[in-house]
Amino acid sequence: MGRMTRRVFTAAAAGAVTAAALDTTAARAGTESRQKREFRGMWAATVANIDWPSRPGLAPDRQRAELLALYRAALERRLNAVLLQIRPTADAFWPSRHEPWSEYLTGTQGRDPGWDPLAFAVREAHRRGLQLHGWFNPYRVANHTDPSRLAPGHPVRRHPGWAVPYGGKLYYNPGLPEVRHFVEDAMLDAVRRYDLDGVHFDDYFYPYPVAGQEFPDADAYRRHGQGFPSRAAWRRDNIDRLVREMHRRIKEHKPQVRFGVSPFAVWRNHGTDPRGSNNRAGVQTYDDLYADTRGWVRKGWIDYIVPQVYWHIGNPAADYAVLVAWWARTVRGTGVRLYIGEALYRQGAAGQPAPWQDPGELSRHLTLDRRYPEVGGNVYFSATQVVTDPIGAMARVVRDHYPHRAHPPR
Repeated sequence: MGRMTRRVFTAAAAGAVTAAALDTTAARAGTESRQKREFRGMWAATVANIDWPSRPGLAPDRQRAELLALYRAALERRLNAVLLQIRPTADAFWPSRHEPWSEYLTGTQGRDPGWDPLAFAVREAHRRGLQLHGWFNPYRVANHTDPSRLAPGHPVRRHPGWAVPYGGKLYYNPGLPEVRHFVEDAMLDAVRRYDLDGVHFDDYFYPYPVAGQEFPDADAYRRHGQGFPSRAAWRRDNIDRLVREMHRRIKEHKPQVRFGVSPFAVWRNHGTDPRGSNNRAGVQTYDDLYADTRGWVRKGWIDYIVPQVYWHIGNPAADYAVLVAWWARTVRGTGVRLYIGEALYRQGAAGQPAPWQDPGELSRHLTLDRRYPEVGGNVYFSATQVVTDPIGAMARVVRDHYPHRAHPPR
């Protein structure tokens, strides 16, 4: 099935035929569902107020109303899970014992917003039958490089050696064991205190490479990199330890909480590694972000994975069809759940290629996904587009694939 799918869906000349075939299949399937349980999620980003709150400094009642509006939209689209970003930049959307209140709530990092957003978010999600997964960014500290702009008492101001500037941003240094333990503690604080259904990491581990700049961790490598054949191998080990330890510690506290990651979808290109996907992507998580996402699946260090397959079917560098087939093979037999991350934000957006101007593109993605029993659902970026649905792509998905509500997988 995988070889046949790749042959059909990567051929540029077959693109129109493929689209027609998938549209026909979706139409036939409009009143049925492949499985009774299916993960249907949306990411709700708080960094830079992308999705919620709409801007910093809103009154608590307005913030609560906006969040409930996102939940309402999720239910109207027959989704069943929200992945809410609650630690976007070494800060917190709850009264954390480790890091300051997020600036995206009040406009000032460290200022108490006067309520507990995470407690409200969890309670109201569960009241509506939605799962709530806490979305954490492990190492990003700030979207600037000036530690003096951080809240008084911020961990980086107490431990200036913990953070490094890179590409115009500030990051915790993943190569320091004390940093790794601290960020784990900071995230686990929310796990212990709130009834989260999941802990979710996105695609930021070591930052995406910036041309002409080397991530400044040479000193940490000298101190902690003994025994590794290269700095790259040491960096991967640092991220491996974070993932493995977080999985173990989550299960020690709350075995029912699921641990998932949504990486950049290309582990390695086949031209780099014969085990990789048949793509020509410019970024490879194993080599550029030092995230061995395939290894985490094969070793069972995560419960689910949501590769961000943010390309259209037939993309010459990174083909949606090729990547879904590769991930289905990768999770097969592991027990790790596979959900596919969908680029709803691209639909109808200016500058996007023709397939993204077609409101049926995402629906065709789900039709293709149905060919793989390993694919247990989809997650959409982001909540704003779930609400506004500029060209009707989300409505098309609901019409073609979500005729009824579904429970998430057990």
